[in-house]
Amino acid sequence: MKETSPFQTRKRVFCKRLYRCRMLYLMILPSVAAVFIFHYIPLYGVQIAFKDFRSSLGIWDSPWVGIKHFVNFFNYPYFTKILWNTVRISLVSLSTFPCAVIFALMLNEMKDGKLKKTFQQLTYAPHFVSTVVVCSMTILFLSRDGLINRIIGFLGGEASNLMAKPSAFAPIFAITGLWQGLGWGTIIYLATLSGVSQELIEAARMDGASRMQIIWHVNLPHLKPTIITLFILQMGSMLSVGFEKVLLLQNPLNLEASSIISTYTYEVGIINHQLSYSAAIGLFNNLVNILFIVTANAVCKKLTEVGLW
Repeated sequence: MKETSPFQTRKRVFCKRLYRCRMLYLMILPSVAAVFIFHYIPLYGVQIAFKDFRSSLGIWDSPWVGIKHFVNFFNYPYFTKILWNTVRISLVSLSTFPCAVIFALMLNEMKDGKLKKTFQQLTYAPHFVSTVVVCSMTILFLSRDGLINRIIGFLGGEASNLMAKPSAFAPIFAITGLWQGLGWGTIIYLATLSGVSQELIEAARMDGASRMQIIWHVNLPHLKPTIITLFILQMGSMLSVGFEKVLLLQNPLNLEASSIISTYTYEVGIINHQLSYSAAIGLFNNLVNILFIVTANAVCKKLTEVGLW
């Protein structure tokens, strides 16, 4: 009798598992195909960041220039400024990250089902408002004759055009983002909290634990893996500040604080038709984001033993 090799054994086991779960693999096949078509095939075009792209020659035949476009970007007089603006807006937005966790814990502690559902609906609704509408509302409310300045004037303060103040741009961006995404951001946390063992909570109550102690010692440890995972993912988009929102809130008076990498990429790529230069900026942006996510994962893994990989 011929003996089977370990490789053949593993191959046979793999084929059996593949056949047994064939319906599940068929279900995810469209998603895998979509990701491959729209995310992996376009990677072929990344090479134009290292070429002097000319549409008449195509990507493959355009002359190779190496890292010329990256050097030009680093030598750009306002490179430091737009990089700092991007990081600053991202950090201010990142400071609102705990708000969704706190709000989810508050909703989870509400015993009145109708009141809880009302709060959820009120906070979920802004997520479905388009960014254009949100920015229009922000500009109207914060203008010199807007609602916010009317309230400030009624309270004895001095009205001012907040959208014209560069120092106010990052807080305005973060606060409007928090208003629009707070309710939606709590969904994952509430779903995680629904899996907390009720027996564990009852045992803590029998031991004399207060509500705050249950939140701190039972609910938060259960949420920790989810919090860390979402935090690492958000760190991976540190330099990918929402382009559409920044562009809509931007004006000549706050340009000093609202010029970021994505708006500069739009300016040189779409308006000035410097496709290779804009591709190099975008590639630099993505590489830095990868560095952030790898660093954040390593730090979280070391401190909490929880990470993406």
